[in-house]
Amino acid sequence: MSKETILSKRGQGDAAEEMALHYLQRHGLRLIERNFHCKLGELDLIMRDSTHLVFVEVRSRRSMRFGRPVETVAHRKQQRLLRSAAFYLQKHRLDLPCRFDIVGISPHSDSVQADSVQVEWIKDAFQAF
Repeated sequence: MSKETILSKRGQGDAAEEMALHYLQRHGLRLIERNFHCKLGELDLIMRDSTHLVFVEVRSRRSMRFGRPVETVAHRKQQRLLRSAAFYLQKHRLDLPCRFDIVGISPHSDSVQADSVQVEWIKDAFQAF
C-alpha cells in the first residue's frame, strides 16, 4: 500500500469522523472526547446524551459496492470496542449507563453530486454481553 493511499484513507476517516460528530451534535449529543487511544484499541467519539455515555464507532465507504459501512463492525471489532470502553470507564472512574452506536458515512445513492453523503446512525448497535 502506498503512502498516498494510507494518507488518503486517513484523511477520509478524519473527514467521516468530522461529519459524524456534527451530525450527532445536531441531534443533541455533546462531545466528551475524540480518538481515545489505549493499548486495547481506539474509540472514535465519546459523547453524552441526556442519559448515557455514548461510544461511537464511525465507518465510511467510498462506494456501496461491498455493502453499507455500518455492516463492517464485526464481532471481533465489537469486542475490541467493549474492552476499550471498559478501560476508559475505569480510567475515569465513571459509573454511567453506556451504549455503543455506529455511524456510517457513504455516498448518497440518489444524488448525482459527487460530494453528497448519506449518514446512517444505529443507536445501541450492540450490547456488552
